[in-house]
Amino acid sequence: MDYDETLYLLRIELVKLQRHVISHNERLLVIFEGRDAAGKDGTLRRIIRHLSPRDFRVVALPKPSDREESQWYFQRYTQHLPAAGEIVFFNRSWYNRAGVEPVMGFCTEQEYHRFMSTVLDYESMLIQSGIRLIKYYLDIDYQTQQSRLLERRSNPLKQWKISPIDAVALEHWDSYTSHRDAMLQRTHSAMSPWTVVDNNDKQTGRINAICDLLERLHYDDKDHALLLPDRDKVFRYDAEHAEKLSR
Repeated sequence: MDYDETLYLLRIELVKLQRHVISHNERLLVIFEGRDAAGKDGTLRRIIRHLSPRDFRVVALPKPSDREESQWYFQRYTQHLPAAGEIVFFNRSWYNRAGVEPVMGFCTEQEYHRFMSTVLDYESMLIQSGIRLIKYYLDIDYQTQQSRLLERRSNPLKQWKISPIDAVALEHWDSYTSHRDAMLQRTHSAMSPWTVVDNNDKQTGRINAICDLLERLHYDDKDHALLLPDRDKVFRYDAEHAEKLSR
């Protein structure tokens, strides 16, 4: 099957999943993280295209206000957690504090280490409350980020994506890499694991991310033969697979 046909069939499966979440009052939270231009927006657009808009939300929070900066760090995210029968997708999440914030100097070293030592406790509370939490990291290499950022600047339809952080993303490549490695290593657990998606090819990455998401969740009338993610392209993070990450 080609990309469009496969995506069409996967969207049918996503609708089945949403119907199950609604009918069983489940709470599903899916996090998408990755470098600038990793493809988070595009992946999410393909996932939500035919879902009922009343029963899902995409959360992409802006820079915190002065008031929010004075709050408990997780507070601004907690208010967006899913209610019964709802799916919430975070396009970037509290893991800003594990990546962009320390790299760009938006938080102190103390705030960074406090986050890294408490985030799994926070996620454990969410999971024990009944929220199903799934974490994806979309991985791209240096050349892919460079070409996508250049295309973004020259495309008049993507001007809204341009930010001051984009302009220096490549300059801070090594720092982002070291912080990514620390994030995955220290915030991966059996209860709250990371799944890595090779998203250098957007179409392949999208298909594999959706297949992985659907494969791991229960819903009725699942088309198991369709949901066969390529485990070289989407894989559970561990020490062995860490070698596959971009450098």
